[in-house]
Formats: sequence, C-alpha cells, structure tokens
Amino acid sequence: MKVKNKKQDALDYHSSGRPGKIEVVPTKPTNSQRDLSLAYSPGVAEPCLRIADNKEDAYKYTAKGNLVAVISNGTSVLGLGDIGPDAGKPVMEGKGLLFKIFADIDVFDLELDTKNVDEFVNIVKALEPTFGGINLEDIKAPECFEIEQRLKKEMSIPVMHDDQHGTAIISGAALINACEIQKKKIDKVKIVVNGAGAAAISCTKIYMSLGAKKENIVMLDRSGVIRTDRQVLEKTKGEFATDRDIHTLEEAVKGADVFIGLSAGNVLSVDMLKSMNKKPIVFAMANPEPEIDYDLATSTRSDIIMATGRSDFPNQVNNVLGFPYIFRGALDVRATAINEEMKIAAVYAIAELAKKSVPEAVNEAYEESNLKFGKEYIIPKPNDPRLIASVAPAVAKAAIETGVARNAIDDFDAYVTELRNRLGSDDRIIRDVTILAKKDPKRVVFTEADNYKILKAAQIVKDEGIAYPILLGNRQKIDRLIKEYALELGEVEIIDPFEEQNSERFIKYAQFLFKKRQRRGVTESGANKLMLDRNYFAACMVEFGEADTLISGLTKNYATAIKPALQVIGTQSGSRVAGMYMMLTKKGPVFFGDTTINENPTVDELVDISVLLDKAVRRFNIKPRLAVLSYSNFGSSDGAIPVKTRDVVRRLHELHPEIVVDGEMQANFAINSELLVDNFPFSTLSGKAANTLVFPNLESGNIAYKLLQELGDAEAVGPILLGMNKPVHVLQLDSSVREIINMVTIAVVDVQSHSKSAKKRRK
Repeated sequence: MKVKNKKQDALDYHSSGRPGKIEVVPTKPTNSQRDLSLAYSPGVAEPCLRIADNKEDAYKYTAKGNLVAVISNGTSVLGLGDIGPDAGKPVMEGKGLLFKIFADIDVFDLELDTKNVDEFVNIVKALEPTFGGINLEDIKAPECFEIEQRLKKEMSIPVMHDDQHGTAIISGAALINACEIQKKKIDKVKIVVNGAGAAAISCTKIYMSLGAKKENIVMLDRSGVIRTDRQVLEKTKGEFATDRDIHTLEEAVKGADVFIGLSAGNVLSVDMLKSMNKKPIVFAMANPEPEIDYDLATSTRSDIIMATGRSDFPNQVNNVLGFPYIFRGALDVRATAINEEMKIAAVYAIAELAKKSVPEAVNEAYEESNLKFGKEYIIPKPNDPRLIASVAPAVAKAAIETGVARNAIDDFDAYVTELRNRLGSDDRIIRDVTILAKKDPKRVVFTEADNYKILKAAQIVKDEGIAYPILLGNRQKIDRLIKEYALELGEVEIIDPFEEQNSERFIKYAQFLFKKRQRRGVTESGANKLMLDRNYFAACMVEFGEADTLISGLTKNYATAIKPALQVIGTQSGSRVAGMYMMLTKKGPVFFGDTTINENPTVDELVDISVLLDKAVRRFNIKPRLAVLSYSNFGSSDGAIPVKTRDVVRRLHELHPEIVVDGEMQANFAINSELLVDNFPFSTLSGKAANTLVFPNLESGNIAYKLLQELGDAEAVGPILLGMNKPVHVLQLDSSVREIINMVTIAVVDVQSHSKSAKKRRK
C-alpha cells in the first residue's frame, strides 16, 4: 500500500494544476500594444534582418544562448529500459527543471520517436538554429556512442550525452580525491569496472584521461570479464578486453585497488571486498541498491573509501554536480563543443572544491558539525552553492584555451560574481531546510487531523523522514479519511480529546491550565471544557514535552488558533510575539514582518520585532539586511509613521549595532540597490538590497505579502511565529498541502534551533 501511495503521489505531483513540470515564461514586457508590436509584428522584423546578415546575432536577439535541448528516444530511461519517447517525457522535463534551478538554463525537452541512428542524427542536426546546446539523454548503448560522436562532428554547438559523461566526470573527481586520501597513484591502481554500458565505458575513458593505465583495468558485463578471446565482441567493449586468465568478478577483484560498480545491486560480496588490496576504493553506483551495502562495506573494511549513487550515504555520485555547470560554462562562451579538456577541467574543479572549507550553510543543511575533506567527504554535496562559480568558469576557461569558444571572457572575477547572482536562492532554501529537518525529525502534533490536507501532509512528512506526526482529532473521522483516500500512515499516534476526558493526561493538562489561568477568568470546570479544544490540548502536549511542536490554523482564523498557545506556552522571557513570512521570489527570498500579530506597534515593539526578525533570518543561514519601511525616505516626510520608523532605526543603531538595518525608507528603495545607491549613498545597507522588511504596522505588512503572493507570483512560506517560549506554528487559512509541508519542515528546524539555544544557555 505504501508503494502504491508513493506512486499516486508522483502521479498527483505531475498532474495537479498545470500538467507537467515546466512552462514558457515571457522575459520582456507584454502589457501594452507597443510591447506586443515590438515583440512581434512589425518590431520583430528588425532583429530578424540583423540575424540574416550575421547568424551570430541570434545569440544577441534571441534566447538561443541560454537554451538547451534535452533530447531522448526513450530507449534507456532510468532503470525502466526501453519504454519509448512518450513515457520518457517526464524524465526529460525533470532534467530541464534541474538545468533551470541549478544553473538558470532554459530547456525544451524533445522526445524523438525513432530508433534509427541516421534519422535521429538528422533530426537533431536540423534543430541547431534553435539551441545553444544539446543534452542527449537516456539513449541505449551502443547507439548512443555513434549518435553523440556524429553530432559532435557535424554540429557547431556543444553536445553531451550526460548518461555517459556526467557520471564519468563526477566519479572521476571522486577517484582523484580518493586516491589522494588513500595515498595511491592513479597510474598504478588496479581498477575493476563492473558494467559495460554507456556510463561504464565513459567512466573508464575519463579515468584513463586522468592517468589510469589501460593494462590495469578489467571490465565486466553480464557475461563476465570482457576478454579478447570472446567470440562476439562489440567495438565499444573490445577497447577494454583483456587477455589475462580471469573470467569472473570474484577473480577480477582479488588484489584490485578500485571497484567501479555501474551494474546491479548486491553483486560484490563481503569475501570479494576482503580480497581487495589494502585501502580499497569502492564506488558502488547502482541504484537504488548499490553493488554492496554502504554499512556492510564500511564495517567489513575500516580502511575503505566508499561512494554510492544514493543521497542517504556519504560521497553521493550525483550527476547534478556536473551537467548544469558544464553547460553553463559552455553556453557563456558560445562553445562549439564540449571537448575532453572541458570535461577534465570540470573533474578537477569539482575535486578541488571538495578540499576547500565547506560553507556553514552546507554544514547546516546536512547537519554536520564540520564537513571536511576526508574519507566521508571526497566530492562536494549537491546543494553546495559554490558549484556554479567553481565548475562553470573552469569549463569556460578550458573552452577558450582549446579554441572552441566564440565568446571570450575578459574578467573572470566579474563572471564569477555574475554566476553567483544569477540564481535566486528561494528553492535552495527550502531544499536545505528539508535536508536539515530530515537529519533530526521531531514530533509534530496536528490539531486538525480530521482534514484530508492535514493527513496527506502528515503522510508525506512521515514518509520523507521530516517529522513524526501525531494526529489530533475525531478518531472515527480520521480513520474514515485514511481509508477513503487510501492513505498509509502506518503506526502513527491518533489522539481524540473526547476519548481522553478521564485519562491521567487530560486531568494533568486541565489542572495545569486552571492553575495558570485561574486569575484570568478560567474556572476549574472551564479548564476541563477548554481542554476539549484541540488547540489547548496540543499546546499542553508541547508544554509537557509530549510533542515537540504543533501545527494549527488550517480551518480556524489566526487569532483563534494562536490564543491557546499564548495562554499555555507563552512567550520567551523578555520577548514579544511576531509573525514573519518568507516570500520566495525570482530574485531570491525576502522576509516580511510583522504580518500577523501586532496591529500598531510602538517604537519599542518595532525594535523588538526587528531583533526577532534578524535572529530568525539567521537561522536560514542568510545574513539579514533589514529595511524599516515607511512612505518616507530618510526624513522626506514628518508624518506619524515616518517619525516612528525613524526612531526605530535610531534605537536599533544604538542598542544593536551588530544588526545591518536602515530606514525609514520606501519599499522600492529597500529592494532596489541601484536606486538606493544613486539617491542615498550614505545608507548603511552599503549598496546591497534589503532582504528583510520591517513594516510599520500589521495592516501594511499583511497587505504587502498578500499582494506579492497573488500579483507577484511569489510563494509565501509562513506565517513563521517568532518569540514563543516553545515552537508553535499557525498555518494560513486553507493552506495547500505543499504549504503545510513547508511549515512542518520549518517547525522541525525551529525545534532543532530551540534545542541548540537551550543547550548553550545551560552551559
């Protein structure tokens, strides 16, 4: 049932809303008749004529220079085999998505209904005027070799078959570093390659380019060791045939230094591993089951360096470390090809990055105290934000040096800065926070569990290892919904407060509430009645440590949902409560506060809110840059709000000089750094846009985030409740399942942060 549900989740993900995963979005204004006349007739004629005179101007006047085609015939799709071009389309769309989010490269996916090599090559060649590069994908061997070779010879734009070269480049970087750590020389190591498909052959070739000797390499396919005396021997495999008297994997690995697995799960036994040389290197890259289990291998050989294709073990060989940035560099110099030198440059750039000090954001994302170059960190993590600025320039330089670049880069420092700035970090933040949550999941009590959206979100966060859900609500209704929607929640705790009325826990909670609120109008019988309210019950669970955090508000207004938590849990000592939204925009995340709590805060309250926002943003590994907003710029008006916000900034500068903040200022100056520098060069924001906006009152903050959400196509994550004594989070009314999952993820990380802060205070 669990597998069935996950299959349905995947189907729902791809079919909900606009079907598929990608869309085409205009990059120029289209609001007026003038815009349309420039975009099409008659204005479009002028760039057409310029390109007719000089084809290279296509890179200037069209999207060609940032457009890659992901092309497949569906003959070797993932582990699914020859499922055809239609069935392969979701994979190609997914590849396009990765290009976009990791390297800001636009993609059209093209699925070709042909298995004929000549026909395939002719179709792709005819598409050259459209694209800046070609990424071949999921084409079976040996046809993929011929297709790529011919296209590289016959086209003047970069062509790469990622199934071959992506794995080769990433594993090549890993092999260089593993050899260094194990104190082995790559030209001396004995290598066994188990698998003889496109990836295995490409890996072996790149290892040879890195210095490995052909005579030290043994390759196996399903029939065993590829030997020169084999009766039928394909040309691509024949290059690696041996005449040594070995026939099986067991014989091949004996005395070997390196095992490269691109085959099937669990084919490398413990005895085989034991027979390898001292300090073995094992890359078991079969998915989902490696050729040998990571834990089994590392417990068998303490001297091993182990890598897999899986994200749940150290040293994941993941193609996303390479292909987005290789194409980024190739496109930016308008390369005519992706040659061997460019691939090798990528190998060394990735290898070198692993040796550099890891940013704290990456440590935090993987909840590592100090990731550093060593046996369990031989290649960078896929979410390392430095990859684009390390790999793309190396590829671009190699293209220029080898004469395949048509566009030179004169200032590589400026290019690196451009690369760092071109990607908004919105989705990356959610991905990093999710990784962090999974490292230490927490108990989350859902107060409205008799709702399908809540149950669906609970199933997902449980399956994904983000949280341990506790379901609070009418047990019969919860059970009915689980059965009706075929949800598989497994051994999850369900609590119905009405069933708990005579329990020791219920009585304990009610007595606690009565003692805490008896001088605030709550009688003993009233406390018992209030405890039937799930928000009070859940708040007590958190207060007594029987849950780590609570999620509420899907079906109740904000004030109703938050009141019980304020009464039971309360605020941090000396603090006040505020609400913050993280707005995920195309320019990156921008944090809004206060958006939900304080109706018309005083100067002191706004100072406190600003401090809360600064601390909260830092938890996302972002350096906060606060702008206190008004309708005035630095004294240009003297109304009540400008005066108040001006005083807030003055107080923050006096009391909290460590906070980067300025104001009062209008919103456009806060988020437009050029506008700010041109008009107010003295600003303490130092020419950089604000990423945290402090609103003068609840009305302005609430209106602003909702307008941006609806008109600006920004995703709102929140409200994130700040200042509570223990983590509590209240959803927007009628949140989507995705929004609930995002909030649960943030809630889990919030608990982790509270725990760390408590430990520091105890020390």
